[in-house]
Amino acid sequence: MRVTQNPTARGTSLGLALVSALAFGGSGVAAKPLIEAGLDPLHVVWLRVAGAALVMSPVAWRHRALARRRPALLAGFGLFAVAGVQACYFAALSRIPVGVALLVEYLAPALVLLWVRFVQRRPVTRAAALGVVLAAAGLTCVVEVWAGLRLDPLGLLLALGAACCQVAYFVLSDHGSEGDDAADPLGVIAYGLLCGALVLTAVARPWRMRWSVLGGSAGMDGTRVPSVLLLGWIVLVATVLAYMTGVVAVRRLSPQVAGVVACLEAVVATVLAWVLLGEHLSLPQLAGGFVVLVGAFVAQSSTPGKASGAEVARGAGPVAEGAEGAEAHGGGAEGPAAPVERLSGGGHGT
Repeated sequence: MRVTQNPTARGTSLGLALVSALAFGGSGVAAKPLIEAGLDPLHVVWLRVAGAALVMSPVAWRHRALARRRPALLAGFGLFAVAGVQACYFAALSRIPVGVALLVEYLAPALVLLWVRFVQRRPVTRAAALGVVLAAAGLTCVVEVWAGLRLDPLGLLLALGAACCQVAYFVLSDHGSEGDDAADPLGVIAYGLLCGALVLTAVARPWRMRWSVLGGSAGMDGTRVPSVLLLGWIVLVATVLAYMTGVVAVRRLSPQVAGVVACLEAVVATVLAWVLLGEHLSLPQLAGGFVVLVGAFVAQSSTPGKASGAEVARGAGPVAEGAEGAEAHGGGAEGPAAPVERLSGGGHGT
């Protein structure tokens, strides 16, 4: 359960969220050169997740009782928040620029609100709806629809798939954090990575990987960088450090604050791709990206209205806040009476 933090503790929590956003933002920039050097995107994902799972295996052993207590939670985290997000995002990178792929992911808050409004048939605040409209309008500039969708359509669909899986990242990161049966966040990460690695092993079939690529170098806008160095960054910084600081920050901060700080991930990824990979976005794309982030900010920062007896959806990417109403336990599924306010915050996870 979240408690009021003193300024020092809150500053530490904000620092964790910032580190997580910066670490996640550098994953695509390090992965794309490996893909262009000859590795299949799924193989890069497998290396990332399997390597991180190996690093986190002592943590998994320490929390081995968690596998018996919360198997559905861990399986869901591994399948969607780890394997699904990474596979879709890295596959998108092979077809569209890093910044575009990540900006498409930031449609996740809008997707959650649309699901709440049209599937659950619950009201949303006007500010949240405005955030959805801004995000959609910004996306039209990012993909430059007036030019006949010059970006690869499959790449855009893959990025959208990553956005859908991103929903599960924040829901499951915060799920079950209250009560006597609360799951330790580090244990959830460790087992999520292990489950994700198992799923990806069956899908990616790493025994067919071009292992020789890892012994060579990859190009970053004309500069040769050892492939193993890029892989080390992806595993240790963009995965282990990013997930650990991100999940802890979500639990220590309000979902809205953590989500707004996470918006920096898209900025970091776009700037790094520009500097290190030479992926220069056009002025309309940059403007559209700014509008997407503003839309995400508005959606994540909106507060529930005072509907009479009705729960109002806060615009946001999905973090299970668990503030009011019944707490769902198990695999992350909520009953029809679960409060919509639980869906709040913002996302990354790439």
